[in-house]
Amino acid sequence: MSIFDKLKNLLGQGNEAAPPPAAPVETPAGPATQMERRTRERVNAREGTRALIIDDSPTIIAALAKILRSVGYVTLEAPDAEQGIEIARSQQPDLIFLDIVLPGMNGFAALRLMRRDPLTRNIPIVMMSGNEQATEQFFGTRIGADDFMKKPFSRLEVFARIERLLDSDLMPRRRITDATAAPPPPPAPPVA
Repeated sequence: MSIFDKLKNLLGQGNEAAPPPAAPVETPAGPATQMERRTRERVNAREGTRALIIDDSPTIIAALAKILRSVGYVTLEAPDAEQGIEIARSQQPDLIFLDIVLPGMNGFAALRLMRRDPLTRNIPIVMMSGNEQATEQFFGTRIGADDFMKKPFSRLEVFARIERLLDSDLMPRRRITDATAAPPPPPAPPVA
């Protein structure tokens, strides 16, 4: 109902029946109504949470960094997988946003390397892609991605993805399952 219609109703000049409630809207985080989007309080990670953004698009990095910084995140940025892996190993971010299509090493190869590395294996990783193929999402989760976000993304979607990863201390954590668990270390060689 528009502001004008509300004024008419308040002044007793509107005889129309009230519009039906908003129909459910499918959001990336699941079904919701438009009303819930406005009234449900978002749960954010703690201020100072460090997020690494690995993407070759300066526009995507700038947009995602702006969204995250608006609620107190610290952002680290890398234009390719090699630099991203090095930053992840040295800076130990709390969360990583990883593009799939990157120059040089692609996001899937980077994800596999980070899941095998003891320094990065437990960092939650959200894969990103502009491609709508569901196979990317499936493959990413099979090799250890914690979530998948389609580009272009909205502010709502970014925070919905993060919220799903938060633990009781409001820090992003991996949800380890049998499918995403790191492989056991190889057996020790026999002693001769």
